[in-house]
Amino acid sequence: MEESFPRGGTRKTHKLEKAFQQSVEQDNLFDISTEEESTKRKKSQKGPAKTKKLKIEKRESSKSVRDKFEVLSVESLREGIRILGCVKEVHELELVISLPNGLQGFVQATEICDAYTEQLNEQVAQEEPLKDLVCLSELFSPGMLVRCVVSSVGITERGKKSVKLSLNPKNVNEVLSAEALKPGMLLTGTVSSLEDHGYLVDIGVSGARAFLPLQKAQEYIRQKNKGAKLKVGQYLNCIIEEVKGNGGVVGLSIVPSEVSAAIATEEQNWTLNNLLPGLVVKAQVQKVTPVGLTLNFLTFFTGLVDFMHLDPKKAGTYFSNQAVRACVLCVHPRTRAVRLSLRPVFLQPGRSLTRLSCQHLGAVLDDVPVQSFFSKAGATFRLKDGALAYARLSHLSDSKNVFNAEAYKPGNIHKCRIIDYSQMDEMALLSLRPSIIEAQYFRYHDIKPGALVKGTVLTIEPYGMLVKVGEQIRGLIPPMHLADILIKNPEKKYHIGDEVKCRVLLCDPEAKKLMMTLKKTLIESKLPAITCYADAKPGLQTHGFILRVKDYGCIVKFYNDVQGLVPKHELSAEYVPDPERVFYTGQVVKVVVLNCEPSKERMLLSFKLLGDPKKEHTGHSQKKRRAISVGQLVDVKVLEKTKDGLEVSVLPHNIPAFLPTPHLSDHVANGPLLYHWLQAGDTLHRVLCLNQSEGRVLLCRKPALVSTVEGGQDPKNFAEIHPGMLLIGFVKSIKDYGVFVQFPSGLSGLAPKAIMSDKFVTSTSDHFVEGQTVVAKVTNVDEEKQRMLLSLRLSDCGLGDLATTSLLLLSQCLEERQGVRSLMSNRDSVLIQTLAEMTPGMVLDLEVQEVLEDGSVVFSEGPVSGLVLRASKYHRAGQEVEPGQKKKVVILNVDMLKLEVHVSLCHDLVNRKPKKLKKGSEHQAIVQHLEESFAVASLVETGHLAAFSLTSHLNDTFRFDSEKLQVGQGVSLTLKTTEPGMTGFLLAVEGPAAKRTVRQTRKDSETVDEDEEADPALVVGAVKKHTLSIGDMVTGTVKSVKPTHVVVTLEDGIIGCIHASHILDDVPVGTSPTAKLKVGRTVTARVIGGRDMKTFKFLPISHPRFIRTIPELSVRPSELEKDGCTALDTHSSSHLEKIKQYQTGQTLICFLKKYNVVKKWLEVEIAPDIRGRIPLLLTSLSFKVLKHPDKKFRIGQALKATVVGPDSSRAFLCLSLIGPHKLEKGEVAMGRVVKVTPKEGLTVSFPFGKIGKVSVFHVSDSYSETPLEDFVPQKIVRCYVLSATGHLLTLSLRSSRTNPETKSKITDPEINSIQDIQEGQLLRGYVKSVQPHGVLFGLGPSVVGLVQYPHVSQYSPSKKTLYNRYLPEGKLLTAKVLSLKCQKNLVELSFLPNDTGKPDVFPASLGLPLLKQEERTVEAEENKHKGEEKEEKNQKRKGKRNQEGQEGVQLPGEEKKEPQKLQAKKQGKRRRRESAGEQERVNKKQKKAAPSEEDDSGVEVYYREGEEEVEEMSVLPKEKPSRPAEVPRLQLSSGFIWDVGLDSLTPALPPRGESSDSEEDDKPQQSTQKKSKKERMLEKQKAEKELSRIEEALMDPGRQPESADDFDRLLLSSPNSSILWLQYMAFHLQATEIEKARAVAERALKTISFREEQEKLNVWVALLNLENMYGSQESLTKVFERAVQYNEPLKVFLHLADIYNKSEKFQEAGELYNRMLKRFRQEKAVWIKYGAFLLRRGQAGASHRVMQRALECLPNKEHVDVIAKFAQLEFQLGDAERAKAIFENTLSTYPKRTDVWSVYIDMTIKHGSQKEVRDIFERVIHLSLAPKRMKFFFKRYLDYEKQHGTEKDVQAVKAKALEYVEAKSSVLED
Repeated sequence: MEESFPRGGTRKTHKLEKAFQQSVEQDNLFDISTEEESTKRKKSQKGPAKTKKLKIEKRESSKSVRDKFEVLSVESLREGIRILGCVKEVHELELVISLPNGLQGFVQATEICDAYTEQLNEQVAQEEPLKDLVCLSELFSPGMLVRCVVSSVGITERGKKSVKLSLNPKNVNEVLSAEALKPGMLLTGTVSSLEDHGYLVDIGVSGARAFLPLQKAQEYIRQKNKGAKLKVGQYLNCIIEEVKGNGGVVGLSIVPSEVSAAIATEEQNWTLNNLLPGLVVKAQVQKVTPVGLTLNFLTFFTGLVDFMHLDPKKAGTYFSNQAVRACVLCVHPRTRAVRLSLRPVFLQPGRSLTRLSCQHLGAVLDDVPVQSFFSKAGATFRLKDGALAYARLSHLSDSKNVFNAEAYKPGNIHKCRIIDYSQMDEMALLSLRPSIIEAQYFRYHDIKPGALVKGTVLTIEPYGMLVKVGEQIRGLIPPMHLADILIKNPEKKYHIGDEVKCRVLLCDPEAKKLMMTLKKTLIESKLPAITCYADAKPGLQTHGFILRVKDYGCIVKFYNDVQGLVPKHELSAEYVPDPERVFYTGQVVKVVVLNCEPSKERMLLSFKLLGDPKKEHTGHSQKKRRAISVGQLVDVKVLEKTKDGLEVSVLPHNIPAFLPTPHLSDHVANGPLLYHWLQAGDTLHRVLCLNQSEGRVLLCRKPALVSTVEGGQDPKNFAEIHPGMLLIGFVKSIKDYGVFVQFPSGLSGLAPKAIMSDKFVTSTSDHFVEGQTVVAKVTNVDEEKQRMLLSLRLSDCGLGDLATTSLLLLSQCLEERQGVRSLMSNRDSVLIQTLAEMTPGMVLDLEVQEVLEDGSVVFSEGPVSGLVLRASKYHRAGQEVEPGQKKKVVILNVDMLKLEVHVSLCHDLVNRKPKKLKKGSEHQAIVQHLEESFAVASLVETGHLAAFSLTSHLNDTFRFDSEKLQVGQGVSLTLKTTEPGMTGFLLAVEGPAAKRTVRQTRKDSETVDEDEEADPALVVGAVKKHTLSIGDMVTGTVKSVKPTHVVVTLEDGIIGCIHASHILDDVPVGTSPTAKLKVGRTVTARVIGGRDMKTFKFLPISHPRFIRTIPELSVRPSELEKDGCTALDTHSSSHLEKIKQYQTGQTLICFLKKYNVVKKWLEVEIAPDIRGRIPLLLTSLSFKVLKHPDKKFRIGQALKATVVGPDSSRAFLCLSLIGPHKLEKGEVAMGRVVKVTPKEGLTVSFPFGKIGKVSVFHVSDSYSETPLEDFVPQKIVRCYVLSATGHLLTLSLRSSRTNPETKSKITDPEINSIQDIQEGQLLRGYVKSVQPHGVLFGLGPSVVGLVQYPHVSQYSPSKKTLYNRYLPEGKLLTAKVLSLKCQKNLVELSFLPNDTGKPDVFPASLGLPLLKQEERTVEAEENKHKGEEKEEKNQKRKGKRNQEGQEGVQLPGEEKKEPQKLQAKKQGKRRRRESAGEQERVNKKQKKAAPSEEDDSGVEVYYREGEEEVEEMSVLPKEKPSRPAEVPRLQLSSGFIWDVGLDSLTPALPPRGESSDSEEDDKPQQSTQKKSKKERMLEKQKAEKELSRIEEALMDPGRQPESADDFDRLLLSSPNSSILWLQYMAFHLQATEIEKARAVAERALKTISFREEQEKLNVWVALLNLENMYGSQESLTKVFERAVQYNEPLKVFLHLADIYNKSEKFQEAGELYNRMLKRFRQEKAVWIKYGAFLLRRGQAGASHRVMQRALECLPNKEHVDVIAKFAQLEFQLGDAERAKAIFENTLSTYPKRTDVWSVYIDMTIKHGSQKEVRDIFERVIHLSLAPKRMKFFFKRYLDYEKQHGTEKDVQAVKAKALEYVEAKSSVLED
């Protein structure tokens, strides 16, 4: 709305005048400017002018009034309008807001407030829900009044205008300033955070912080928030309680009573600029018109109330000057027009609107009269109930062309439809558009699932087709529903604009979601539609579509998300093995409802349609009448057998039911047995009804469950179940994570893998089978979710005495088998009756028919044809038997499934001893036969057969291989019966497993592979005889596919076998050939041999009569092509000969059979009769594969392997997948650690028994303090063979050897001999031992160096034990190579800090005395020779030792596994030598004179020449700092070092006593003789010379001070010399008198003149150094704080940072730099120093950030310098490429900065290539700079080329210079 409204002034205007205020159209240029003047002034000027207007305008008055009161329309909304709205709908990410005059807008979730937006962003970044982020529906509820601001008016894709709003206080209250805030103001805000005593509220006013105290929020929280705390983003109406600090801090209140009474007053200084919607004001009616009122409010302002916002109860009663209360509805930011409302609902702020909709939404109304018409907005109508309704202009007709304003005169009647309700106006919204009135569906609510609708195709997308159903309604047809079958190109069938007829699948009005189908069958179906579970009555037939096909059945979906399951057995009358092949997703199907539970939303369906539905109903009701209840015991009659069990009918009413095979018995093995022998017509008694849920009755015949139900111990519902209960049930299903157990009442629970068994569970299916009876203990019950957790552990589920349970299980099992015998005896077959009569223990006379390959004996069938009697090799008992021979045998057991009788020829069993047996007596017995659940054993004493159960509990089904019994094993049995009953066995219980004995007689040759298991498919089919011979072609169908072979059924039911190697001629590696043959496929094959039935040995052609064996077939194309005769080589070869045919190194294809976890090898098959093993370590060089071989290798997969050699047993080939396993020098192989020898290394084993050693020096490329920490026995390591001589391999684990391609960094190079070392080199190694003459230090496996004591430490410890303590064997240290004597094999090393740059081996904290200069000098020479001698001997000894056995260096005291003699000899020698050395030293010591004796600590001191050449270092800050590797010391230009002793202060004359001492040492024999007269004379002369020399020295001005007195004397003459003071400090430090050194420093600071700033600073720095090295952190801090007070702080800070850096205290340095950056942020030196520090520490990223910060803090003029400096640092310490980028960037901005060019050139010369340097020079000489500068660059270029280039290059530069000069001069001439 662009009109301007008059406002301000208290003077009443004449009615006429108002009429003249006709709005000027947009072209009034002055409109805005006049509006912006102050309101009062404008009013007074305009008032009088208007009265003069002509009277003619009276006619237009009515029109203008109507225009002025025009209601709001979308067109009139502008960005920035502040408007009151009401929340209409709350969606997940937006709010729909109802605005005045029937408009509506949208608020996105990001427009609530900043705090809420931040949380949303955080959630998006985290990609997971935040716990404290609340959804919009918790923050807003429909009916809430909110203040909004229009943020944009856009156009949607459908061409409609859409209004976007913002609730963000920042936008709404933008018009307020902090200064304008006054107490009593009513504002809106949102909670931005929760604090301890209240809430911070965002009121959007910049500069103001608003706080809501808890006590002011309590009442609101209680009344309006249901007691919950306020949440971030919650929208509040707040009253300002107090304002502090000129609006800086605002206190708020949200007490509901205060808020609802809040009124905007003049004291609050509201202006038209900051007036907010939602404020309640006191007003006066100025003028009343038919279409609204004008009000005067807040003294100066005028506003409008349109007809929609009058109080409905008072409409028509308003008069001028009436006092009213009004609420501001909206404020126009530009025209300052204000709209108000008088409706009572708005006059209490903070209250929500209560009426949110009208009941007749969507209703069509006839004859509705027009109330009034507005040309720009629409019309109002009066409804029957007297309420006003409103129709927008766009809804008065279908198009603008048809629109006729005349038709809408008041009183005219129209037909219309209610389309919406405007909460803000409390009015219904109407539409008169015929298309909307006639529309079948107007809202989503009108559409019901299952209804037929027509629509128009809008678009076709990949996700489906969009169809327009009504004005506001669009639906989606998913791709699956575009037709009865899936169509690939829907755009060919459907086109945009086509009309289609669909059926509604789902309609969700709240989410505005509509899904439909175009499947013809569903659309045309006349059957009733199911739209809720309650509709699904059993027996109802309907159409649905398949949603998913699973192996357990099909899920069929109907309308409104209703779905049901068609179980597998209901899919078809015939059995459907694989539903996925028969049915497809999306298929339309006709189903019948079997059963429905609406409460659980479960439905069972069937595809088997039961004929006529009427009959079905009657049948169903009959069935219902006679239904059996769950838990009832019934008798059943077997009708027929199906794959999974028996179809039975429950007597007496013949109700059909199903009895699954596993439910026939508690014993897993007896179920199939009973199933096999039961036949149609048999009756079973006492069968339990388990459940009826799946549309039929499910039965169970397990005795354990039957007795539980009978005894009433079965809980019927969850309420009866408590933790700790023991329940009997059966395994319902087995998952990877556990086992589901169901109980008779239908309840079920989960036994998780962890508590399934007391044994470790690898695979759940190894422990239990589906249908197995189990005892479960309830551990946990969740009644809400109706879930429980169970334990199946034997320890939890004990059922009393094990022996009793064991006997009960055995007798039950044998009883059931006896029942099977009675079933068998009812059969007609003679064979079966004979078998039924045969009981164990019977002795028979039989004739031997043949002896098989595996040593077993088959007996002739006698009179009964087809009877199979056999004795295994063990039961032949070593007897020689010939075909035709008569033998006495005893029956052990009858196999009633395979129809075989197991017999034994054992004498002890055939000739039983008659002996009276006692019940309960214990006997030794031998296991003779094993069944699944029991074993048969013979008593040793008598030969009687006894049976005992293998399990003592229902859950006890799993045995590790080691626990399994074997035939021939001895057991201890306790007899429970003394007479064999019907079963033929004595019943017994096994004693403890500890009493078992191992069978002795079994030979290795008996079976090739103990792990081999027979394929049951082969065993079953092998009973039949056949007449096939080798070379025959046969056809058959694939019966089953195993990983390494395929079982085929040939004609006549014969079973054949195709090995994986006989399927393809070329097998691609990694594939599984057997997968090519699918079950049921017909194959043509050639017979190539036979497989023996029992041992599965491949019988080659040497056994042409393989009647009793399984034919071995081949389908290889090459073998099928050959003709029969030549097809196979008829040469017989034994298994061993075949294995020998394979050569080592040969590659072949093999097939993985299994991975043996215990033995850690892969078992493979190369051919049917040739097997191989691949040790795990030979499968891969990758740790990942070795860790999880099962992930890399699939069973049945073809692998390409290399033959490494035959196995020791010769029964297998040994193979490798990583090429030939040679273990020669240079090979890389995987090994296993077998032993870790501390401080020495590892022992590693390889396959085939090879062993290698890894020295501690070859464990890694970087030594560590604990190199062997990560290695434990059995760890797999990747090794490199260094040498393979001798029986032990020498190995390396360094990654530079094992993975050379990774080019990993080698911190510590390999040192294998003295040739690998250079003088001066710094090397790391491990201390070997501390010897009398020095420390032996290992540098490599066979290289040891000697560190003489003077080079071990700068201190001289008094106790020898300190060396052993601080230099333990195996300590990692760095040493410097001082000298090499290759001929003598001698390496001399030093640990001294100034050699290695590392801290001293003894910590300073010990306070040891420094090694005195004199001691070193004196003893240096004499000991040098002695030490060398010893070392030489040592090295020779070592050399010899190394040659004798390559076991690395042997040190004294280390043990070595050598022959005893050799060891003794060596030790003898060594002892002799050492004792001689000791003796020599003792002699020398005795001869030393008294003075030196007190200093001597028994440690010989060596001294190295050249100690004087100490690096010069300076304390002056301007000079370059010393190398970072140096240990920090006080630095002096005169070159003394704290911890060495002042060489520059070496006394001119050594004290007399000591010199004579050393002379004596040199000539020990002199001291004993008496001196002659001549000698005495010489001595006298010598003494005189000495004296004169001392005098001269004292007179010498350059003489260095030697004592404290000397220093004091010198300081008197030059008290300001810091050098002298520092030398004085050093003098004390040498004597480790730290306190005295401190005192000297303090004296210096007092003495040096205050003008000598630099001198004083030097002393302060020395004192800081001293405290850093010898003091504590506190003392250092104190000195530092004082230094900062007395000197320039920055200098002191920088010095301390350097000190920290050099002493490697990086953390302290970092903290100090951060302090400096705060204090000296304007100093570029600090930034640069910090950048350099970070780069040195390798923190490039941090350094880059520092540069950015520096540029922000420093003035612009410094930027270029700083950038250049950082670039220099990058060049020197960081990334050269980045440095170049920085320079290039800077120079592109400042091309004329020659200083930067110059630095860039310097840096590139130093760090870059010649090409790069020349490129830069070329660019520089083409710049347009001053000639003087150009000359400088040309000169530099020339110098560079002279130094680095050729003559030609030099000439080229000169030519360019000439060219430049000529160009310049020509320009000048011009």
